[in-house]
Amino acid sequence: MRRLTRTVAAVALATTLALVGGCSDGSDSSDEGKGGSGGAREKVTYLTSFGNFGRDSYAWVAKEKGFFSEAGFDVDIKPGQGTGAVIQTIVGGQADFGPIDLTGGLLQLGNGQAKDFVAVAAIQQRTMAGIATLEGKAIASPKDLEGKKLADTPGSVVRNLFPTYAKMAGVDPAKVQWVNGDAQSLIGTLATGQVDGIGQFVVGQPTIEGVAKKKAVMLPYSNVMQDLYGNVLITSSKIAKEKPEMVKKFTAALMKGLEYSLANPQEAAQLLKKNVDATNVDSAAAELQLMAGYVRSSNSGTALGTLDAGRVAKSIAILQGAGTLKQNIAPEQIIDFSLTPKA
Repeated sequence: MRRLTRTVAAVALATTLALVGGCSDGSDSSDEGKGGSGGAREKVTYLTSFGNFGRDSYAWVAKEKGFFSEAGFDVDIKPGQGTGAVIQTIVGGQADFGPIDLTGGLLQLGNGQAKDFVAVAAIQQRTMAGIATLEGKAIASPKDLEGKKLADTPGSVVRNLFPTYAKMAGVDPAKVQWVNGDAQSLIGTLATGQVDGIGQFVVGQPTIEGVAKKKAVMLPYSNVMQDLYGNVLITSSKIAKEKPEMVKKFTAALMKGLEYSLANPQEAAQLLKKNVDATNVDSAAAELQLMAGYVRSSNSGTALGTLDAGRVAKSIAILQGAGTLKQNIAPEQIIDFSLTPKA
């Protein structure tokens, strides 16, 4: 009888542990299944901007540190494939939030390639878009890109913004060949010599050098195009209209993750490694350290995530002046200022 009792107890315990383990799989690490007030958490799908690199680790930090959970969200983080793809996925309803490059978003909206999305916070106050190459490729200036082969995802901001960059930098875009690649394999394509350069955020330099074992040469777009924002957090126009308070809460939690990541880059990189095994911790931490200068406004007292209508208008004017924006648009058409963090 005692043996039977012990057996039943063991089975009951194992069943309980299995249920607990099953419920916790893929969820936030604190307050499993419940929001900050004890209610059920709202499920949200979030896309990174471009793969799973250190520059996007702040979302994993917000998840692992419980910031999303405390705000009432159960967040599933998936790798994005650049501005165009992130917009399509969110507008199509397969994801709820994700970062895109604001300039890329302006081009998509102003040229009729996308609609029904809005930006609700800035991730970087300056664009990080650029071209990356390696020493030995004979590329030291924008003009050197002529006659070269570059790779990037079709919908990336680097690729879509290249004609504007080329015009302002004195480069003939017709003399530059672009081929398709995906977020996770671009650096390998460059390292193995298949292409001369790749579209890449400038903070990707440590990761490139870690893979290629050579010094990277970066050509930042910001050198020739001033006043352009970097990544912004977007959602669909539908969600922004129907769930404004939910958008504000999610944005606040993500900004908390961003701030923590910048203050603790090594820990943020370790948390990324916990979720993405291929992560090079040192490179991811270095990316965050480089990104800090792009995230903070020149006004140190300004809250993270703020967006200024005047600066957005200047970005639109730059694109119009370069002849790459077909339609005249206003800042309010792409940004919901009622939902953005306040200065």
